[in-house]
Amino acid sequence: MSSTIKKLGITYNSLNTSNTFTSGDVISGHVTVEVAKDCQINSFYIKFKGKAEVRWTEGHGQTSHVYHSKDKYFSVRQYFIRDKNSKDDQKTLIANQSGETYSRVVPPGIHVYPFSFQFPLQDIPSSFKGADGKIIYLLEAILSRSMRMDSKESTVINFVGKGDLNPVPGLMEPQHESMDKKIKFFTSGSVAMDVKLEKSGFFQGEGLKVLAYIKNDSSREIKPKYCIYRKHSFFAKRKRRVHTMDLLKEVGKPIPPSASENVAQVIAIPQDAEPSILNCNIIKAEHRLRVYLDVKYASDPEIKFNIVILPAYQVPAMATATSAASDFGNGTYGNYGNPHPLVWGFGPPQPPAGDQPAVPPPPYETYGMYPSLNDFASKR
Repeated sequence: MSSTIKKLGITYNSLNTSNTFTSGDVISGHVTVEVAKDCQINSFYIKFKGKAEVRWTEGHGQTSHVYHSKDKYFSVRQYFIRDKNSKDDQKTLIANQSGETYSRVVPPGIHVYPFSFQFPLQDIPSSFKGADGKIIYLLEAILSRSMRMDSKESTVINFVGKGDLNPVPGLMEPQHESMDKKIKFFTSGSVAMDVKLEKSGFFQGEGLKVLAYIKNDSSREIKPKYCIYRKHSFFAKRKRRVHTMDLLKEVGKPIPPSASENVAQVIAIPQDAEPSILNCNIIKAEHRLRVYLDVKYASDPEIKFNIVILPAYQVPAMATATSAASDFGNGTYGNYGNPHPLVWGFGPPQPPAGDQPAVPPPPYETYGMYPSLNDFASKR
């Protein structure tokens, strides 16, 4: 930061205790500028954008190859001070509380510029960060002066898609798989299992019920075991990079030799489990349930199910200020401006809760809808 521009900070208002936003929510706040002496600003704006990006490197002999891909969901700006040489009259210019444009000459002190944006109503993926890619939503303020480096500040916004069972076909339909296996060597005989799930889509914190009929025609005791694991896939230049990790494991009651039993196991989806992401072209966050039989001295027979973890419903709370790189905003400073700035492309801000009217969002660029459950049926 220069000696003239001492601080540039972004503060936005939270809608709930988890500090998350979802489709259609309005995010409002202000940009704070602390100036040490008189200065003239060429342009000053705040950008609201969302994108997915993938990048990894692979070695091929003596060379390395970078795989990179990016999807942009939206990018909109609100100008507090527009570049006087700009030919674009369509840029959204924010006025102060008197309905006038902000002055280019800024005196010493702290100056606050309010803003308000709305998340698009379209289907966009939740925030995500993985080993080789991310889905990110952020606010970025950029202040430009003549013959000076631009002053920039940004803050990341945590976006969670709505936990809706409707966009993904098949989530409420039951799943059913069966298998049998002959066992040799140290354990003789055969084992078989027939496993059912009531559905495929589960909310964070919900119980996943597994119903199984297990037949043990072997000479040894067997144990049913359950594992939920995640699968991250990253796509770039027709290549795929995959990372898997076990999230939780459970063990059922042992089944003795020459016996068969009906088994029920309820597995609690963790409250903080990462939601599945299926509506991004270059990143997939998928989940599997693996049901297998622990057979001593033999490979374990197993069945895998595709499951989808949905974000739990968030109850809006009283809005609280969340500051990014700034402790300003407590009181009235300088040119605070209109306490109800225009939402980009609309008019007055919409209510932050479920009472928001169904106003069409601005023409954001969007990509794809949810695929069907069968589209991500590849196994680990």
